[in-house]
Amino acid sequence: MNVAVSNTKEIALEQAIERRLCGAISEELAAGVAAETGPFRIGQPSDFDAPLALDRAKFWEFLETTQSRDLDKLKQHNPADWQAKITGQLDKLIKSKGLLHVLKKGLPVDNAHFTLMYPAPLASSAQKVHDNFAANIWSVTRQVHHSTANPNESVDMVVFLNGLPLVTLELKNAWTHQTARYHGQKQYRERDAKQTLMTFGRVLVHMTADTDEVWMATKLDGAKTFFLPFNKGHNEGAGNPPNPNGHKTAYLWEEVLQPASLAGIIQHFVLLEGKKTDPLPKKTLIFPRYHQLNVVRQLLSHAAETGVGHSYLIQHSAGSGKSNSITWTAYQLIETYPAELGLPGAKALDAPLFDSVIVVTDRRLLDKQLRDNIKDFSEVKNIVAPALKSSDLKAALENGKKIIITTIQKFPFIIDGIEDLGDKRFAVIIDEAHSGQSGIASDKMNQAMGGDPDEDDTQDKVVAAMQARKMRGNASYFAFTATPKPITLEKFGEKQPDGRFRPFHLYSMKQAIEEGFILDVLANYTTYKGYYEIQKSIEDNPLFDTSKAQKKLRAYVERSQQTINTKAEIMVDDFIDNVVNPKKLRGKGKGMIVTQNIEMAIRYYKAVQAELAKRGNPFKALIAFSGEKEVDGVKYTEADMNGVAEDKTRGEFDKDEYRLLIVANKYLTGFDQPKLCAMYVDKKLQSVLAVQALSRLNRSSPKLGKRTEDLFVLDFFNSTEDIKAAFEPFFTVTTLSEATDVNVLHQLKASLDDVGVYEWSEVEEFCTRFFDGEDAEKLSPLIDVAAERFNTSLELDDPEKIDFKIKAKQFVKIYGQMAAIMPFEVLAWEKLFWFLKFLVPKLNIQDPNQDALDELLEAVDLSSYGLERTKLNHAIDLDSSEAELEPQNPNPRGYREGEVQEDPLEEIIRSFNERWFQGWGATPEEQRIKFLNIVESVQAHPDFEEKFDGNPDPYSRDLAFDKIMKEVMLKRRKEELELYKLHNQDEAFRSSLYQSVKEALGKSLG
Repeated sequence: MNVAVSNTKEIALEQAIERRLCGAISEELAAGVAAETGPFRIGQPSDFDAPLALDRAKFWEFLETTQSRDLDKLKQHNPADWQAKITGQLDKLIKSKGLLHVLKKGLPVDNAHFTLMYPAPLASSAQKVHDNFAANIWSVTRQVHHSTANPNESVDMVVFLNGLPLVTLELKNAWTHQTARYHGQKQYRERDAKQTLMTFGRVLVHMTADTDEVWMATKLDGAKTFFLPFNKGHNEGAGNPPNPNGHKTAYLWEEVLQPASLAGIIQHFVLLEGKKTDPLPKKTLIFPRYHQLNVVRQLLSHAAETGVGHSYLIQHSAGSGKSNSITWTAYQLIETYPAELGLPGAKALDAPLFDSVIVVTDRRLLDKQLRDNIKDFSEVKNIVAPALKSSDLKAALENGKKIIITTIQKFPFIIDGIEDLGDKRFAVIIDEAHSGQSGIASDKMNQAMGGDPDEDDTQDKVVAAMQARKMRGNASYFAFTATPKPITLEKFGEKQPDGRFRPFHLYSMKQAIEEGFILDVLANYTTYKGYYEIQKSIEDNPLFDTSKAQKKLRAYVERSQQTINTKAEIMVDDFIDNVVNPKKLRGKGKGMIVTQNIEMAIRYYKAVQAELAKRGNPFKALIAFSGEKEVDGVKYTEADMNGVAEDKTRGEFDKDEYRLLIVANKYLTGFDQPKLCAMYVDKKLQSVLAVQALSRLNRSSPKLGKRTEDLFVLDFFNSTEDIKAAFEPFFTVTTLSEATDVNVLHQLKASLDDVGVYEWSEVEEFCTRFFDGEDAEKLSPLIDVAAERFNTSLELDDPEKIDFKIKAKQFVKIYGQMAAIMPFEVLAWEKLFWFLKFLVPKLNIQDPNQDALDELLEAVDLSSYGLERTKLNHAIDLDSSEAELEPQNPNPRGYREGEVQEDPLEEIIRSFNERWFQGWGATPEEQRIKFLNIVESVQAHPDFEEKFDGNPDPYSRDLAFDKIMKEVMLKRRKEELELYKLHNQDEAFRSSLYQSVKEALGKSLG
């Protein structure tokens, strides 16, 4: 009996796309089945001209139908070769300027000029424009044989416009264990990029899709081909959400590839970047990522449907491509028309909604980008102008300038100008992303207002300016930021029925990291516990407010030059040992030292200079701060200390000779330096500042091979809990590795040694040959012998193989990270690291879900391995539910009598030293203190009162106590590692400890 089952093979995806675009599939047409009408026509593979990368039938049909007069001109003068003349000129022009050029500019041939794409009409367009657009021939062809070198090679699908290829598609199906992420990308990387269809600029984009994901590349370059995700995102992360009506990726063919959408992308989004003098292969073709396309279209649609006077908050992480998103939004807002009359600001259906777009930014780069892109997009070139005061705004409008650039410092004056020009309508785009460059003008403004010249927060300034002058009804505001504050959400966010405020559009940090556009700065985050002892310097014992005294004591210790010198030595040593000497980022890695204030920055700079002098000045350091600061009776400026003008510091730091930058507040936000890979923090970081400061490290740099494992943060001030709390509202979901326990490497090595895949003599011999620089052919046998044992001769079952490979990869990953912070060397670890690094790729595991396994392997981090090695999960997950910020100062609170606790100075000092002098002490007094801490932790346990103290059943009471003690010791393992090991390994000690704690509890409860 034959049973009909679903077709889950790759061809089914081809058919689904073809049916949606064309209303039928090729097989049905071949069988004579009547088809529905779709916006696309089905192309025939036989019509494709591989050397020209052209559907000849559709190309000539389009020209004959729409531009027969110009064709007749050529036919009269070239009756024998008029077609060859046209295709020859087309081929020549595309090779020199790219497909995008001929689509937008057309094709001149002798005395004729051919339009190769009729643009999509605007709301104000005449009927003729609508009719022309309808004359375009959109087609899709399956199994296009494009290679003259290999006639059997084909692309699954190609999307054509008037016979010209726009998009190539390689389709995969996860149900047959073929994925776009791996197999589709691999297929493109192995394509012959010299074949016409595959050459750069011949199509707009190469896409590979399966039922779950879409990836894209605009330039094929063999193994170096760089693919970007073209996915919606799911749960604020990567991927796509479930689609109740079909495949997760159906948006690609149901939305993006539709004629009006593709035409809009060609007209308003796709960019060919590079100097005019650069040959085509040296240029870069920009195709929008999905979230960029989506946010621009949503903003334009909402503005057209609601009119002027709305506010929009666009929360887009670093790595989202904000510059292009802002550019595309600005350009298209000047061509946005009201959907209907009667909307606020609507003058007429054929009149643009906004008279001008004002972009508020401190980035000269964005100014240039806007100007360059407008030249490509618009027939009217000179429509961008700067405005530094309200009169400039008026003059710019009178001179026909449609896009006006201003800075945050001049924003208050521009708001005045908006009010004065009440008959005009404005779109105001606020680029908050690079607010922290602390230009001299902003420093002077801050000082004049009585502020710290290094504190430069765009969000606060924008809101202050708008509150002082109120938001004008003749303007719409579009605010782009990665880290909105509560006041920003309130002013620009979308108010919900329950009173909450949400961003209009979100591209989260989680998604940016998962998609590989920024690096995870929390992946290798290490705190450094300071050890302090303060001696009482007076005999009297006056009373002090304990809380204030503790803060002052710590400030005293932190500010002392002795402490700073010690920390500077640690920082410089670590940087040289783990960034400079390993030649991270191909020898160009840089670091930043973050200090509490300008005085501390100056003291750190002196200490770093002294440390570098001891080492023969292997590189230079710079300092960054604004204004003038007096320390120990001497006045300092950034320019005097660096020996260059203040506005040159940024450029100097980019030079290879400068490797460390010492800052207080300046450059903590808005500073993009892809070579930064290490940060040393000696400053309290909270909320937005923590995210913005640490994000200085997250810029990816494919050219330098910068990876997440290259990043390192050493924090002398904040706890991992502090940083977790800071990132949670803006990050949605992330993982944070806690302080590293090096002993996990002992466990891993012992486990790997026991399997017998390698002999230690082989590891020794491999490293000897490897570090002697011997040929690779002499290294291969040593690796191959071990790989052969793993793959066949040891007869390991699949779970054993998977376990070994997981642990081998973890050893390589963990040691690679920990080597950056270990204060000692273990030669055996170093040798095994190099041996496994070469062995792991040759370990074969026959698993149909290898891609998923590899993802799991990469997902395991150090902390989770130390806690429970049988589970592949992260150690600390930030709350994946929606994070809510509280309004500013929701519960104002002043001084309350009776709350101050006063203690003798000696008690305060003792308490301080106990808190900061960590370690399981050698003296009885120190042990007593640690013991009491354990007692207090047990009493503070949430189950203590109900399950132990108030439990009448002795048996269950003892079980509850054992469980509480184990949890308390587990939590304290990082502070008291030796004690924790003793607790785990010595049963007699554990029993005695438990009994002693019970006795202490009995006394304290009695």
